[in-house]
Amino acid sequence: MAIVTRRRNAGQVSGESIVIEAAWMYYHDGLNQAEIAKRLEVSRATVVNYLQEAREKGYIRISLAPEVFTGHQLAEDLRERFGLKAAYVMPSGASEEDSLMRVARGAAEWLPSLLGAGDRLGVAWGRTVYEVAEALDQSRMKDVTVSQLVGSMATPYGFTAEICSAHMALNLGARCINLHAPAVLSDPALAERLRQEPIIRRQLEALSHCNKAIFAAGSCDPDSHVVGSGLASADDLSWYVAQGATGVLCGRFIDAQGCAIPGALDDRMIGVTLDKLQGLDMGLLVSDGLDKVAPMKAAIAGGYVTHVVTSAETARGMLAEG
Repeated sequence: MAIVTRRRNAGQVSGESIVIEAAWMYYHDGLNQAEIAKRLEVSRATVVNYLQEAREKGYIRISLAPEVFTGHQLAEDLRERFGLKAAYVMPSGASEEDSLMRVARGAAEWLPSLLGAGDRLGVAWGRTVYEVAEALDQSRMKDVTVSQLVGSMATPYGFTAEICSAHMALNLGARCINLHAPAVLSDPALAERLRQEPIIRRQLEALSHCNKAIFAAGSCDPDSHVVGSGLASADDLSWYVAQGATGVLCGRFIDAQGCAIPGALDDRMIGVTLDKLQGLDMGLLVSDGLDKVAPMKAAIAGGYVTHVVTSAETARGMLAEG
């Protein structure tokens, strides 16, 4: 799909955007024309016209064409404002859950085109990354290796870090290097001994060879994933927030400039250190929600991000002044 972009304000909704929205609802969400008309608050005949226009302009293919989502105005504005290589902006959903699933699907559609022979892809974990891994269509990438960036946790969410990386590798047809250790331990000395175990040392060394990575930005809210997963306690979170923490990246706390905030958790964690995520050929940030705006901007400021996938609402929040 290809569209002609026109300069306009980041928050302005154009006729072009509503045609894309209607096409997404019809061809991807499986809504009928009456349901789309109700959501968009237009007549059914208007929806028919939108879908016809989408077909005539070549917006519709069997698979979604990345250039539609990387080439429209919000994506261009994100790229220019934050110095990104590219951004992929999905239409916002009717709910937070709907938007998250759209963003995950968009990342899954885009990711294979961002990989090539010889790439070493580091994979973080969390709900968003898990949904990306699950949404990937099976393919066979030539000479691609997937490495688990963060150790595992026994979480209540029904997925773990090794599932994220293993499913990502399976659906890409890639080799997988899992990290066979907990993400955090209670004793720093034990964590150091585990890092020196030959098998874990080799797995950690593999992270130094990653030239690309996919991750989400976590918030520092009391109900954030970093606490819910057990990676940090509520007291840990409060301490890091008092030190200026704005977001969480691969289990590590960062401030508004994207700088790592040293703390007691570092000595107890097993996983990638943030310096290994800077300056990569691709740092693919997949996040959505207005509560993720500050963490996403912090991750970009820290030099971890080259590509972004998000929703239109979140993109507008990132572009808002202040």
